[in-house]
Amino acid sequence: MRSFEGQVIVITGSATGLGAAMALAVAEQGARAVVLKCTKSLTEAQATAEQVRSLGAEAVIAQGDVSDDAACRSIAEAARPFGRIDALVNNAGITKHAPSHGDLDALSAEDFARLYAVNVIGPFQMVRAARSLLEAAERPAVLMISSIAGVTGIGSSVAYAATKGALNTMTLSLARALAPKIRVNALCPGFIDTRWFTDAYGEATTETIRERMRATTPLQVASGPEDIAAAGLFFLSGAARHVTGETLLVDAGMHLGYAPLTAR
Repeated sequence: MRSFEGQVIVITGSATGLGAAMALAVAEQGARAVVLKCTKSLTEAQATAEQVRSLGAEAVIAQGDVSDDAACRSIAEAARPFGRIDALVNNAGITKHAPSHGDLDALSAEDFARLYAVNVIGPFQMVRAARSLLEAAERPAVLMISSIAGVTGIGSSVAYAATKGALNTMTLSLARALAPKIRVNALCPGFIDTRWFTDAYGEATTETIRERMRATTPLQVASGPEDIAAAGLFFLSGAARHVTGETLLVDAGMHLGYAPLTAR
């Protein structure tokens, strides 16, 4: 399959994890160029870029914090030499870990503001910065990487869940506003086995989380980046050319155990 033959793809937060997995997947499927956006992980972004190049695509590294509008415009401009952006993946995101949602003192107003700046305002600014290059493509697509936290109210903190709920709503707003030219959809992963967890909790606790996922999700698996990336590629591909304003949960069925969804 070469579903992305000749395409130009911009992926934020793509040095490692899900973003890197998507970058490698589109390169493998024929992408002409991948713009890899990273904030701090330059060494890892360079390693991912080399892998992208080994698969036959050009790789461009753009550094910047998506909460900064000027940085977003600079990231989009990294694709300017290619004349268009076929797909933008808003994958960059952060959290403040406060897993006891009842501990309201674990989060400050500054925590909320920072998470909203990166997780909600950042994707908006990236879409705005990339709009003209997206409109230059034949069938452009935007994919927001959200979370089941935004649907079920679970996750690493109340603030994180709130930002992902806002991102889901913004997906609907932008899908209406940018139609008919640009499609906008959202992917809501559950657990993804990446450094997100090991950096926060350490390997021992992360292994406990993996085991819990295998024991409690209906599909009895702990998803890796490649598992989630495959669903994301559907939204970017021609197979989804009539899909916009959609939110897809990719969580091995984890959401089935939460009352708001089981009652829906």
